[in-house]
Amino acid sequence: MASSWNTWLRVFTPRPRARIRLVCFPHAGGAASAFRDWGALLPAAIEVAVVQYPGRQDRLGDTLPRDVAELAAWTAAAVGERLDRPTAFFGHSMGATVAFEAARLLQPRFPTPLVRLFASARKAPAHCRPNGLSLDDATVKEFVRSLGGEGAALLENEELSRLVLPVLRHDLGMVESYRPVSGAPLTCPITAIIGKDDPSVTQADAERWGACTMAACRVRQLDGGHFYFEKSPLDVMGLLVEGLLTTEAAHV
Repeated sequence: MASSWNTWLRVFTPRPRARIRLVCFPHAGGAASAFRDWGALLPAAIEVAVVQYPGRQDRLGDTLPRDVAELAAWTAAAVGERLDRPTAFFGHSMGATVAFEAARLLQPRFPTPLVRLFASARKAPAHCRPNGLSLDDATVKEFVRSLGGEGAALLENEELSRLVLPVLRHDLGMVESYRPVSGAPLTCPITAIIGKDDPSVTQADAERWGACTMAACRVRQLDGGHFYFEKSPLDVMGLLVEGLLTTEAAHV
């Protein structure tokens, strides 16, 4: 069973003596359980905390945010309660945008610089554009199927679909309406990760994350599609370890 520091964060493998904390931000419609196994797969030096957005699993009845900016602000407030060690963010798809906006809000408060932002399967904020996606059930289901991943199978179950679709529509609506707010770039390095077979984010898209930081930005491609980490979790773990425990994170 996961431990909860507050309403927002779940830790499936507690490591109170870890040197670094990795905070994971799920994709649209996603929940903390998407990262359930990551803590056990990573070295003992890293503790994984996962953001549990409102409207899913044990937060099913909680108030949903109006937009990405509000979600980032709420998440930043929750993460800000636990800035007791060097911290890195991993955000997947919509989660990468939320992680970036939360990092900008928290940047002045970090006792040491944010170790790294891992921006996964998402275009850089300044290049996010509406897809013109209709949010009716059939279109949402087809869109999710086109991305693949385990979540698409849930929508084939009628009972689960009734639970998942409302929050999925809401999240996709926030993605459609997102517009980045001008502000200072991050001071931490960024690793932009894409799946080689993901049609939604190209190498060029990933490289544009470099404009979001005053530090280094590198792009990594892994085998798979939009949800590449579901099929090759150990490849992702190696990349995370490289970005967090090597000399590039020497300030840790």
